[in-house]
Amino acid sequence: MLKLSSRYYYLRHENEIQRFLSKNSNWIHIINKENSFKNFTNSKENLFLIDLNSNLSKQIQTIEDQKFDLIIITDIFEVTDDIYGLLNSLNKLLTNNGKILINSINTKWNFFLLFFEFFKIKKISRPRSYIHLKKIYSISESSGFEMVKSFTRQIFPFRLFGIGNLLNTILEIIFFKFNIGINNYLLLSKTNKEQKVYSKTIIVPAKNEELNLEPIINRIPLFESDYEILLVCAKSSDNTIETAFEIQQKYKNLPIKIIEQKSKGKGPGVLEAIEVSNFEIITILDSDLSVDPETLNEFFEIIENGRADFVNGTRFVYKMEEGAMRKLNSIGNLFFQYIISIVISTKLTDSLCGTKVFKKDLINQMSEWKSSLFIKDPFGDFDFIFSAAYSGHKILEYPVHYRARVYGTTQISRFSDGIKLLFYFINSLIMFNISKNVKK
Repeated sequence: MLKLSSRYYYLRHENEIQRFLSKNSNWIHIINKENSFKNFTNSKENLFLIDLNSNLSKQIQTIEDQKFDLIIITDIFEVTDDIYGLLNSLNKLLTNNGKILINSINTKWNFFLLFFEFFKIKKISRPRSYIHLKKIYSISESSGFEMVKSFTRQIFPFRLFGIGNLLNTILEIIFFKFNIGINNYLLLSKTNKEQKVYSKTIIVPAKNEELNLEPIINRIPLFESDYEILLVCAKSSDNTIETAFEIQQKYKNLPIKIIEQKSKGKGPGVLEAIEVSNFEIITILDSDLSVDPETLNEFFEIIENGRADFVNGTRFVYKMEEGAMRKLNSIGNLFFQYIISIVISTKLTDSLCGTKVFKKDLINQMSEWKSSLFIKDPFGDFDFIFSAAYSGHKILEYPVHYRARVYGTTQISRFSDGIKLLFYFINSLIMFNISKNVKK
């Protein structure tokens, strides 16, 4: 009798997992030993096989001497008879800011899978508890977790003579809002976190900002932890670069470094600075003084208290200073933030605020995100936000007071950059809502 092959199903599953893995993170993949995934994965050294006929908690206790940044659970959550005990045991294995990625079967496919199993088209699985997401939210909270995000993948999980990838992609794009993929993915973040003080890099991109540099240096707070201020100076029509070196000599007591930008654009300039940074937290602070540098203390506090991995400034909470933002720009920002919230499934009130603070380990995942796109980010801000959301970083906003420029003019082209941004969003929407194609 014809059997449905699961090879492409599991290869797509492995591709999906990769987006959450950071280069320097310590992770483990716990799976049901009866699951065929173990035959297809390239990361067998990270596998921990669970026997569902034995006590799960006792098996997990055998690895309690290790701590993980990410634990992936496949084919266990819906077949265990002690979800609370499982989550409670996993909590003990996580670092303070650790996360769990749970893979389970979408309840909407219950009837179809039973149908396939009845006619022996599909391998018969253990009886599954098809638990609704709302119930999982409650159970996870009682176990010391909060839900970061949830989504589904794979509407058509087969190769089908080489056109399965295309068919699955089309279906996922059309029905992305309905969450009808076979695979449920639930990302949980540990809530009982401890405060940690991080070393900090403050990147100040500057082009034609000669008269703003010294005021911003004077207003950046002094920190007890290790920190550095990187002035990234692009080719300017004024004396921005010369002024930066004068400030470095004048304020020798401050950890100021000058980077003469080789690339063009704010985003590439920030990446040049990140390449020479050795610290744990990256800060982007625009040099136009539109956001008070003193607020960096609050941005850092949110991350150091374990409340978020990425903090984005929002200018649309408090009343802006007169002249801080042109009316057309304000309308455009509101329109784009609405689209962004749809794309990344995270509610944001602002997206183009130049002040962003995030953990440096995001950069490796951002490189993978950028390489998967056909359209480049015209500003550089969105690659940071989108890659953070795509790889499961928790994003929160901090409200800032938006000030009018004292010196210089904005570097943004409203219309040409706006068109590029719209195409970038379309490209990103597709990437957020489709499975990665299987090339094997």
